[in-house]
Amino acid sequence: RLNWQVSFSEVAGWDQWEGSWRAFLASPDNLMEGETPGTRGADAVEHFKAPATGRLALRRNAPLDEFLFLEEVATAPAKVMLMGPDRVSQMCDLEKSAPWYTGRQAFLDDVAAIQNRMVGEIVAAGCPYVQLDEPSYTGYVDRATLERMAARGEDPVANLRNAVAASNAAIEGHRGKACFGLHICRGNRASMWHREGTYDGIAEFLFASLKFDRLLLEYDTERAGGFEPLRFVPKGGPTVVLGLITTKTGALEDADALIARIEEASRFIDIGQLAISPQCGFASGIGGNRLGEDEQWRKLEVMLAVAERVWG
Repeated sequence: RLNWQVSFSEVAGWDQWEGSWRAFLASPDNLMEGETPGTRGADAVEHFKAPATGRLALRRNAPLDEFLFLEEVATAPAKVMLMGPDRVSQMCDLEKSAPWYTGRQAFLDDVAAIQNRMVGEIVAAGCPYVQLDEPSYTGYVDRATLERMAARGEDPVANLRNAVAASNAAIEGHRGKACFGLHICRGNRASMWHREGTYDGIAEFLFASLKFDRLLLEYDTERAGGFEPLRFVPKGGPTVVLGLITTKTGALEDADALIARIEEASRFIDIGQLAISPQCGFASGIGGNRLGEDEQWRKLEVMLAVAERVWG
């Protein structure tokens, strides 16, 4: 099985604008002062938080517009991705958001309600696959992030429970009408990572509580830990998409080594409930990561070959 996205080669007229698009992608480094690719970098949302200047409201469903555009120009099925509610809440400076918001919960609830409406419109338009990105979840096992929560007087356990409830609320009423995935990683901007910690401390609650069809989990380095936490995924429940292929470097994975890791994971969850994908997107910022286009395609080719060998 394969977690797949629409390829640019499927877009009509690609040859007319690929030169300028590639030049655009090759421009900014997306690095902050003092940062180095291949190391732990700053979580950008901690540096660029902004206060709310009013109650949240949906002005335009931009992902819906993007999906409708793709429907016009592409032949392959499209997947729409939204930043998850917990990650959005991390972007708001709630300490400076009064009188509109005086606490995290009200903001989180508003984000979930707005996203629920957005998801409903996207699914009604015919989108077969909607994914929420929640890199924030690894913050609940990351020491630096937990220290920031403590400094703000927050309870990490309560925060995680409320975050999961918000993720589920974003798709409530739409389940069964499309495939819903949720992606968890440790950061990917400019070939860096931004959080550390294994899934062990959150897996039992997280995997049993999320109401999604697919869980896309980063598993490309030792920072993710072992596969033992997968034993908490309900049998016959969501497909676990193992993010075994790194998107931070151009080093090409060995197919046999990838298959060995899938077999290792199958000790804790049925192999029919597993899939493979890259660890994250090849670019978590406009500057992209430190690997070239050809290297990205080679990685996808290895992924396809592995999927064919394992699942046929």
